[in-house]
Amino acid sequence: MKMSRSKLIGLVAVVAAVGIVGAVLAWRQAQPEPEVPVPPAQPTVVTGYLGGEKISLFDDDQFQSLATDAGLSVSYKKAGSLAMMDADLTGMDYLFPSSRAAVEYGATKGVTSSDQDIVFNSPIVVYTYRDVADSLVASGLVSKEGEVYHLDAAAAVQAMAEDKTWADLGWASGYGQFRIDSTDPTKSNSGNEWAALVATMLNGGSPATVDSIERDKDTILAIFSKSGWMETSSEDSFAQFLTLGEGSKPMMVGYESQILDLAVNEPDLYAQAKDDVVIAYLTPTVWSTHVIMPLDDAGVQLRDFLKSDAVQRLAWERHGFRNASYAAAGSTEQFGVPGVVDKVGAAVELPSTDAMNRLIDLLANKH
Repeated sequence: MKMSRSKLIGLVAVVAAVGIVGAVLAWRQAQPEPEVPVPPAQPTVVTGYLGGEKISLFDDDQFQSLATDAGLSVSYKKAGSLAMMDADLTGMDYLFPSSRAAVEYGATKGVTSSDQDIVFNSPIVVYTYRDVADSLVASGLVSKEGEVYHLDAAAAVQAMAEDKTWADLGWASGYGQFRIDSTDPTKSNSGNEWAALVATMLNGGSPATVDSIERDKDTILAIFSKSGWMETSSEDSFAQFLTLGEGSKPMMVGYESQILDLAVNEPDLYAQAKDDVVIAYLTPTVWSTHVIMPLDDAGVQLRDFLKSDAVQRLAWERHGFRNASYAAAGSTEQFGVPGVVDKVGAAVELPSTDAMNRLIDLLANKH
């Protein structure tokens, strides 16, 4: 049967259409699957207890940006180095005290970390005012080489033990007895290490022992009673020192990093203080070792992040925390703070754990 011309054309069109559809389907099947956007991984949230002197670092936009790049979202609660060992650790991923003594104190409370590591170092120093420091040079309590001030720790402790007045030591404008204020030595590391240095100076420069602390306990208590109420945070104590002035706080124990941090991050405030406030290096001093104590896997990630070259560089260049890589000779000049030394001189070791615990107990219970 002969197909009509119109039917033939229709059949050809159908065949062509089927061929086209088939070709299109074959082409589509040959193409790679389109990439489906992968949602960004959620950062690891890390929170814990942090010593106040390190808050400026953790709040630094550069620090937070580096943390984001490392897949971390880092937050904190402020607590003194000793106080955090007695705090509620529910939901906490890390502790970041400012000394090995605090770590050992925590161990006696059952707070331990097998992954802990030293991240930064800071010498304990004394902050004072230029006219106060200059007035004490004649007494031998303070010495000055160029812009660098040194405070004789043994002579200072002896002067407090003997109830010397500021006027006795050469500062005629000073009111009352000579004293060096600190944070609460039973809650905060800078005050705790100052207490250790006081007890060590009373022991002839050898690290204090349980027996020597027992022997000198009345003198130790008398020295700390001169300061009255004490802050529990080094950050708050330094802020009060700057705010209240020499009439209220002529001398204060702190970390070297605090004035360097101030110069970089609060230049206007530093500009107001720089002609009056000076740093006096204790001779001898004690080193504060800032120890990160991870409590879980998130805390371990934070530890590794803190030890990275980028964070170590940032911590030194913008916040004044010394470390092996970036506290090179001459590098203190970048801060523009007169009287800061490149290398810290004589230092003593902290007393044993038993002695430190006895010291804390003495100052907490006053017996």
